[in-house]
Amino acid sequence: MRGAFMTSVRTFLGHPYPLGATWMGNGVNFAIFSEHATGVELCLFDGIDAIEENIRIPIHEHTDQVWHVFLPDVRPGQLYGFRVSGPYDPGRGLRFNSSKLLLDPYAKAIAGEVSWADEMFGYIIGGEKEDLIQDFRDDAWGVPKSVVIDTAFDWHGDKRPGTPLHSSVIYELHVKGFSKLCPDVPENLRGSYAALGSPAAIDYFKKLGVTAIELLPVHAHIDDKVLVDRGLTNYWGYNTIGFFAPHGQYSSGGQMGEQVSEFKSMVRSLHTAGIEVILDVVYNHTAEGNHLGPTLCFRGIDNLAYYRLRPENPRFYLDFTGTGNTFDLLHPRVLQLVMDSLRYWVEEMHVDGFRFDLASTLARNHDGVNMLHPFLQVIQQDPILSNVKLIAEPWDVGDGGYQVGNFPAPWSEWNGKYRDTIRSFWKGDEGRIGEMGYRLTGSPDLYEHNGRRPYATINFVIAHDGFTLNDLVSYNDKHNQANGDANNDGDNNNFSWNCGVEGPTDDPQINTLRDRQRRNFLTTLFLSQGVPMLCGGDELGRSQNGNNNAYCQDNEISWFNWTRDEKRNRFLEFTRKLVRFRHAHPVFRRSKFLQGRRIRGSEIRDVMWFNPGGSMMSDEDWASPFVRCMGMLLSGDTSDVLNFEGAPIRDDTFLLLINAHYEPIPFVLPGQEHLEWQLILDTMDPNGFLAEPQKFASGDDVDLGGRACCLLQLVSGTQAQAREESWKKRRVEFPALSAEEERARRK
Repeated sequence: MRGAFMTSVRTFLGHPYPLGATWMGNGVNFAIFSEHATGVELCLFDGIDAIEENIRIPIHEHTDQVWHVFLPDVRPGQLYGFRVSGPYDPGRGLRFNSSKLLLDPYAKAIAGEVSWADEMFGYIIGGEKEDLIQDFRDDAWGVPKSVVIDTAFDWHGDKRPGTPLHSSVIYELHVKGFSKLCPDVPENLRGSYAALGSPAAIDYFKKLGVTAIELLPVHAHIDDKVLVDRGLTNYWGYNTIGFFAPHGQYSSGGQMGEQVSEFKSMVRSLHTAGIEVILDVVYNHTAEGNHLGPTLCFRGIDNLAYYRLRPENPRFYLDFTGTGNTFDLLHPRVLQLVMDSLRYWVEEMHVDGFRFDLASTLARNHDGVNMLHPFLQVIQQDPILSNVKLIAEPWDVGDGGYQVGNFPAPWSEWNGKYRDTIRSFWKGDEGRIGEMGYRLTGSPDLYEHNGRRPYATINFVIAHDGFTLNDLVSYNDKHNQANGDANNDGDNNNFSWNCGVEGPTDDPQINTLRDRQRRNFLTTLFLSQGVPMLCGGDELGRSQNGNNNAYCQDNEISWFNWTRDEKRNRFLEFTRKLVRFRHAHPVFRRSKFLQGRRIRGSEIRDVMWFNPGGSMMSDEDWASPFVRCMGMLLSGDTSDVLNFEGAPIRDDTFLLLINAHYEPIPFVLPGQEHLEWQLILDTMDPNGFLAEPQKFASGDDVDLGGRACCLLQLVSGTQAQAREESWKKRRVEFPALSAEEERARRK
């Protein structure tokens, strides 16, 4: 029992299921899978600082490759680990070493951190034969311990918000970074799960208008030795070692199981406020790295089963992730672990969805990425997981890994093509107008072919990985020197533009342009079809000083700066108004793709495209590399958004004008006489939304500023009238399609 020194303990055979340590009310059942082990020992510890176990229990019973034992005298709070025996033969892919204490792959809580030393590695470091000579030194003194927990929790009737994906606004953030410097959160809670569930945080989320927070990895992770040696950490957390355990360092109450209840309390509070919780999960690799990495869990339990090894030389690992190893989801027990983990977070922790890091790796078989991979098939047929939000990061670093547009239903995807197109367009690059048409309308070229909807695209301009929004318009080049890698890390292709000066400046013209570009990016994001994702802190003008890979910066570079002046308050209010505007107008968040042609039995078209002369965009306009200005008219008369009674929700008709030219352009408003438009948003204005909307008639010129966008609302007349005269001039149904694309669309 916790806190009691045990010299002996009663044991029973136990059960092979469920895997992990399970409190049964009258004792704890321990079960661990290992296909190739010759022996397994359960080790019990009296405290987090114990340098060795006080008792070892050989596990003799194993069923279907699962080793199991039941201990009636053990209770929740018990610290434990495993020692697994077997051959140490790296040339055959076997790396058993019973000198190394191992975490339970199914541990629901993990206490402590790695105290890096040579003992944490299964081989003798510095030897002539690298990893081939086994290290027999015990490492229990310096590795984390698994914790037995009691899963009981009073959810107070918790109900999931159930926000439809097409109506969602996702807010990506880091648990610690969001609140570490927040003055409105009690100091003892800052940087924790409790802080995200605090009244101050929830009030902020509600005022911002987001419907879901997407948390950077909260699975228990390890700080790499190479980073610790530099005085850095793996701040983002993409270095998982425990797929069931909330990261203990994000708990304000302790690591002996308190992190589990604190996480649940956070979810409960957010759900009460109508806010969903989406987890960024990393099942593609683990923290154990390549063949020269430490032995902490999976490697020592069954290296051959858990990792993908090179067929011609199983001493080495296949690496599609850039981290040294690849988790083997082709093995049924590894696939079971991933599925059990996902269901645990949905059923026990009540999360609402997942964003899968490097999801292409999860779909790799022996021949490459395969969208009929068992993992994707099991997810699709699972009655629990198929009904939560599933978001793929649809690429990895292996050959053929870029899979944007290829994941099957019900998956949505981080749309990297959206990010690159919007950045490139507002930067002023040539030849982007045609692709802008697709990105503004939910990327039908990517997602319509396999029956998915506009909400298959998760639209983003900024994510944690890259420049912040402020830095995107302030730097041409990355500045990652603080990472200790001579500025060699991070992406070199950012489609960024510093507007004339690298980094901060006192030049008022450059700062005015930068502010306008930020408004342009967010206006485009929130008025595009699809699901917008806002990177946390961009609404506050957060900067990382040009660092586009701050994965190791657990400091002010990454933490939110909550100090706000008039300029920051103005931009925050602009962002809030944009989000509220999107919520108020279903025309910008349709659940079906726009058709770009007349609706049967009607003169109405759901979307039309205009050039600055007020005429319909021609094939030549779409194909021209020099066109950087256009108008998109969205009809509210054809909204396919239904209310709870199943009746269509009508909306207003809007005209979005965008101009990436450096000079202003007069834009002729389309339509016949007696139509009245109202200009409600102009990014030339420091506030974005106009305090006094301006009225215009069809045929009038709107002064569309250089590198700016405007939004007009039809306040008198109909969308059919707005299109009548222009329809007579020329007719194009959609951004220029190839003959093959046109045939596919007609089918």
